[in-house]
Amino acid sequence: MPTEREVYERHAEMYERLIGFEDHQGNLIDAIGRCFRFNGADVVESGAGTGRLTRLLAPHVNSIRAFDASAHMIEVAADHLRRTRLTNWVTGVADHRRLPVDDACADLYLSGWSFSYLDTWGGDAWEQALADGVREIECVLRPGGTAILIETLGTGTGTPVEPPHLARYFAWLRAAGFELIPIRTDYRFASVEEAVELVGFFFGEELAQQVRLRNEPTLPECTGLWWKRMKK
Repeated sequence: MPTEREVYERHAEMYERLIGFEDHQGNLIDAIGRCFRFNGADVVESGAGTGRLTRLLAPHVNSIRAFDASAHMIEVAADHLRRTRLTNWVTGVADHRRLPVDDACADLYLSGWSFSYLDTWGGDAWEQALADGVREIECVLRPGGTAILIETLGTGTGTPVEPPHLARYFAWLRAAGFELIPIRTDYRFASVEEAVELVGFFFGEELAQQVRLRNEPTLPECTGLWWKRMKK
């Protein structure tokens, strides 16, 4: 099992296979829609990874600019976006804290399963890293714009659980005025064998063994949308 850093640097296609089976009930797009109206919107996404959220939103918005710190990941995102034949997107390599866009250019800022790395990979400077990231969000958004940070609330469980390693990050978000919407984003794989392979690749053997013992091509998951509307 590779580390998360190794996944993002070298295993983008395998990661794309995994997340292609996530949220088989389509709850994400509905939950985002509860926080924000898509029509005519300009979107900036950071931590876009292989572009699954980008592809999910692109048909519903005016424009979407998607960035990731990993050139390896964003190249895969661009390749998949080209296949959609949509033309309202742009991709690039960038850190959450330094996005190559104009101030007040977006109605929605979105980051999926990524903004938390400013905390977990931030070392002793984690608070400053998060503050810098939110400051960049505020610069990017137009008055009254919406920020949505999507983070895990537990894979392998049907009940939302805040992971211990994200406790201080979630507390920081609450203090910064973000509100939480929990949803289910269960995986449904093509077969038990593929489920075991892909779950083991990213989440480890313990969770893969649970899938194997249940002998079902599904994996429950809970996800949280942390959202905040900026002042007009």
